[in-house]
Amino acid sequence: MPGQVVLALQGGGALGAYQVGVYQAMHEAGVEPDWVIGTSIGAINGAIIAGNEPRYRMDRLRQFWHRMEQNALGFSAMPRALANAVTVGQGIPAFFEPNLSSWWNPDARVGVEHASFYQTTPLRTTLDTLVDFDYINARHTRLTVGAVNARNGDMRYFDSRTEALNASHVMASGALPPAFPAVRIDGQPYWDGGIYSNTPIEAVLDDEPRRSSVIFSVQVWNPDGSEPQSMLQVLDKHKEIQYASRASNIEQQRKLHRLRHVIRQLTLHLSDEAAMTPEVRELAAWGCGTTMHVLSLKAPRVGNEDHTKDIDFSAAGIRARWHAGYEDTKRFIEMRPWDREIDPIEGIAIHELPQR
Repeated sequence: MPGQVVLALQGGGALGAYQVGVYQAMHEAGVEPDWVIGTSIGAINGAIIAGNEPRYRMDRLRQFWHRMEQNALGFSAMPRALANAVTVGQGIPAFFEPNLSSWWNPDARVGVEHASFYQTTPLRTTLDTLVDFDYINARHTRLTVGAVNARNGDMRYFDSRTEALNASHVMASGALPPAFPAVRIDGQPYWDGGIYSNTPIEAVLDDEPRRSSVIFSVQVWNPDGSEPQSMLQVLDKHKEIQYASRASNIEQQRKLHRLRHVIRQLTLHLSDEAAMTPEVRELAAWGCGTTMHVLSLKAPRVGNEDHTKDIDFSAAGIRARWHAGYEDTKRFIEMRPWDREIDPIEGIAIHELPQR
């Protein structure tokens, strides 16, 4: 690989099964990430990957998703609509359970850590069982999770490169209001980072110091360009647009990276004497020669999905999304797009899978 391998994972509840398929294909090809960065369910999947030795990762991921599936359904043949109703009414015992006080009196001033329709204490037990945070904090694989401050709306990325992480950081990244309560870290309450930025690839491209990278950008929300024709389709499209990757943000990153490359190329035309002056050295520091290959993996629609698909923990739904992620990533790895030459001025190459 021409640089570090980065796995960037969006938030999206049950849609995160697609991410497991992506990692499985990488794992089987011997492509382990140097850095996993995620939001919400992406943070949970990411913590399980980064928080275990490679030989244990798939087993731990299977355990997590088995708990989500079985605990949500009770039996594997339950129809999706009924499975969703069970999830809404009873929660998932290994993940979240109803917070009845908020259901009966949503106006009760219970504090930000209790103001939610569900409480996520079971998730802490699940994470502590499946994730070795000592392994993460030993910095074998870098883990970054995104959360937003519930006081002021500031986005923050908690990063194992600079601080010790624990279950609270991962839970904060998945604390989607009003369903889940804020998680307090260092005295500040944090919610799911997806309500601010659900696609953490921007944080990778802004990282300091930048390193050449092959970035598996896994997008579980995928607006397909069709026009919604019904109220259910409108609700679905609204979610897709709200949580999808922003093409404009990626394009802005491409322009910034191009400018960094332009600065670097310009400095190569200076005389040695001019290049060594303090003023020029300071300006040249804005330049960059890194190459970023972004592999854009977009989860396809599975069956007759609607706006409740992110709580579709049915066996069929998990299995279909997992398989789709696995097949898409196998195709990308076989293509090896990171071997292609990039214009030295550009620096960022975005690779898409060809249509079947």
